[in-house]
Amino acid sequence: MLFVSGRCEELHPRHMEDVGRYRHKVFIDHLGWPLHSSNGIELDEFDGGEAIYISSYDENNQINGVARLLPTTVPYLLEKVFPALWESAEFPHDVKIWELSRFAAMDFISDTSFPHQASAKHASKFFRQVVEVAKKLGVCSLITVSPIGMERLLRLNGFESIRTGSPAVYGGRLIVSLLIHC
Repeated sequence: MLFVSGRCEELHPRHMEDVGRYRHKVFIDHLGWPLHSSNGIELDEFDGGEAIYISSYDENNQINGVARLLPTTVPYLLEKVFPALWESAEFPHDVKIWELSRFAAMDFISDTSFPHQASAKHASKFFRQVVEVAKKLGVCSLITVSPIGMERLLRLNGFESIRTGSPAVYGGRLIVSLLIHC
């Protein structure tokens, strides 16, 4: 498996197109989330210069995982779009706490079914790579809004996560906000 990471301006434009198309396939086509897309590419207002993208590619050079890391010192998804999921008094704005968003690890080529995304053979390896990138950035904790199955992926891989609020339904599926210690 090949991993690629960096800011948008550091990555080849074709790579960013792969990321946007993959995100569209996962979050709009499969999860049914009502997100904006253009020409089959899903990007949002949080895809700015501060975002770090991590992707994985299989042996056939097909993208099979994406994630976005965003410092909490700039506007981020949980704070701006899902504030009801965060039941603490204040949202984090700390250089050592970053948001993990748009995490997906699904191989569209194999016969792994989407509902079992967290058990995809490469999901664990990919998540560990995301954490390694975060650590190199000086991150101590990640926050995320994810389908509830992410808790299982974390637990199975020995990561400590804490729910920061009650789950809610979004796009017909349960989502939850988590604090993950790196």
